[in-house]
Amino acid sequence: MIDIPADASALPQGAGDPAKGLAPKGTMQMRTDFGQPGWGGPCPPKGDKPHRYIFILHALKVDKLDVPQDASAALVGFMIHANELGRAGFTAKYGRK
Repeated sequence: MIDIPADASALPQGAGDPAKGLAPKGTMQMRTDFGQPGWGGPCPPKGDKPHRYIFILHALKVDKLDVPQDASAALVGFMIHANELGRAGFTAKYGRK
């Protein structure tokens, strides 16, 4: 998800599903590894060791990234890093038995 307004202090549950329309106004959800926009959730294979999921929030010096809706992850990443002021993140682990 990009272009989250600077005054947003939280995301409601379900904001990662573009069909629900819960993301803050003006945000864009980019294509993911699942091939579609939106959060697909963790889904490691059953019985595999827990997988790491890294979440990073970037503070940017621009209000919006100038990228098309179908931009590649590489282009979005380049634009984020070219405009980054700071970042915060955490790593979560999830596994299924």
